[in-house]
Amino acid sequence: MARHAPYDDPGTPDLRSPWRYLWWLVLMQRWRVLAGAWWGSLWMCGLIVPPYLIARAIEDGLRHGDRVALVWWSVSLVVVAGLLALAGVARHRTMTLVRTDASLRTAQVVVRLVTRLGGVVRRKLSTGELTYLQNGDTARIAHALTSTGPGVGAVIAYAVTAVLLVRISPLVAVVVLLGVPVLAVVTGPVLHRLHAVEGRYRSSQGELSSRAGDIVAGLKVLSGIGGKPAFEERFRGMSREVLKDGYRVSAWLSWVQALTWGLPALFLAVVTWIVARLAVSGAVSIEEMVAVYLYVTTLIVPVSFFMEGADAIPRALVSARRVVELLRLRPDVDDSDAEPLEVKNGALTVVVSANAALARESVERLPGQVVVADNDDYLFAGSVREAVSVAEHGDEALEQALWAANAVDVVEALPDGLDSHLESQGRNVSGGQRQRLRLVRALLSEPDVLVLVEPTSALDAVTEAAVARRVKEARAGRTTVVVSSSPLWVGQADQTVYLEEGR
Repeated sequence: MARHAPYDDPGTPDLRSPWRYLWWLVLMQRWRVLAGAWWGSLWMCGLIVPPYLIARAIEDGLRHGDRVALVWWSVSLVVVAGLLALAGVARHRTMTLVRTDASLRTAQVVVRLVTRLGGVVRRKLSTGELTYLQNGDTARIAHALTSTGPGVGAVIAYAVTAVLLVRISPLVAVVVLLGVPVLAVVTGPVLHRLHAVEGRYRSSQGELSSRAGDIVAGLKVLSGIGGKPAFEERFRGMSREVLKDGYRVSAWLSWVQALTWGLPALFLAVVTWIVARLAVSGAVSIEEMVAVYLYVTTLIVPVSFFMEGADAIPRALVSARRVVELLRLRPDVDDSDAEPLEVKNGALTVVVSANAALARESVERLPGQVVVADNDDYLFAGSVREAVSVAEHGDEALEQALWAANAVDVVEALPDGLDSHLESQGRNVSGGQRQRLRLVRALLSEPDVLVLVEPTSALDAVTEAAVARRVKEARAGRTTVVVSSSPLWVGQADQTVYLEEGR
């Protein structure tokens, strides 16, 4: 069964600013967001109904001794509680879909651009940065879209409660209306400090991930030159600094969480004290005092959403800014000494250069759907079939690619053939076998333009000659560029380009 992306076309993101990017995510699922706002508003406003029913039960049932009224209002309370539960489920399910859509859409536009740019991303963004962007930043952006559902509902519920309180006591209504701005002023500096330390923590995490990747990739070289202890100590030092940054984030996060739940409770206590004094003075009745208490108690939920949004939206804007900066990346034009190549369409072009890195920069500028494959490309752990055929190609296409890469004997030598286990980076096969398996995967991608960088450097002359001949035959009619100084590839070329100092 073939794997498909979440969307055939995720759309064209608005990259003018982080705010506009978040708004684009909203517009791409506007009806779902409206549904979330509807269910969020219905649920939030519905929380105000039970206090009203309880106040009526006290007034009509207990105070006047009417048992029928007491039963009626009690049954109504149970029914409303059930409806609130259903509205809460609908709200939660809808907002889960909203967050999932935003997360997957962001991931897809990022992967689409990274695939299109190839080496440009590697030169301008570290592996750790890209990994955290996909794991951390997309989650923060998706979480911020919660404000479009319960956030809208919290505003409406807050306004409705204020209107109800005005009918009981204008003083209490004013205190409630001014309460949220006061909470924002108190928590603002703490949130600002939290976001600052989180930014440093994120940067140090990305740098540490990149360093770990460099160490693993160069482990064999480090062992050969005796550099493992030095790099190990540097990595330990960086880890200790990242740990300290993590502790700082946790400390400030604990303060934010304490304020998020503690300040609303303090707010409730102040309002309760004011209402109790009004009840003692006779300004409000006992039933009104109970109603006010219950109204303000339910306000803890929307107030908590206000504070959560005040924390989530600035984080999302920071993450959105990083996503926008990545999505603005374009192929280099003036920052390289390498000239873009002009190759014959549908032909095999061999690029001969003493500087393979410069040659790669030149071929990466080729237009169209370009796939660049070299000996540093990652081989994932799993079966051989999964490692070379990530799109689950049919047996015929797989056999053709194995033949073209002269890798049939590689598979036959393994205990279970294509179902044999391949370790990460193909550590359980030889260098030449890894090279041919990478070539199989590149051939199966069937791009408009296939660029192979030194694809047979680890092979003997006989095997290399067979690979060169078969790759030309398998790619007949499609554009193939091979960076190699081997005369065996030059002998198969329809066009040969010699690069010297990028010219």
